[in-house]
Amino acid sequence: MTTFHAITPNLIVRDIDASLRFYRDVLGFTVTTTVPDAPPFVFVWLERDGVPVFLNDAATVDHDLPGAGQRPPGGTATLFFAVTGVDAYHALIAPQVTVIMPIKTQFYGMREFAIEDPDGHIITFAEKVDA
Repeated sequence: MTTFHAITPNLIVRDIDASLRFYRDVLGFTVTTTVPDAPPFVFVWLERDGVPVFLNDAATVDHDLPGAGQRPPGGTATLFFAVTGVDAYHALIAPQVTVIMPIKTQFYGMREFAIEDPDGHIITFAEKVDA
């Protein structure tokens, strides 16, 4: 029987250095692993509070995923991070990012906002609130 254990966003990016700076310096992720060990990187594994994100260089991903590097950046997949302290996090990063959905409390009991990364991936940060 198959059991699912985790999911890791595996993003194909045009400029891995720009994406690394964004996720590390703006969003607060920490580099766990890189390939190769020194720049220029083709892969970066980042984590924040045990939540992983992979970055893959579009020019090199075609070896394992033919055609994937030629697809439009961002695509239709989005990232949805459940967090605590969403208002404080919004105040911290909003001046440094492109906010595409202002912070608000949704009818389904989540306080959330959405941003765009350098490749157009949409990232939502949300916190459960009392109804």
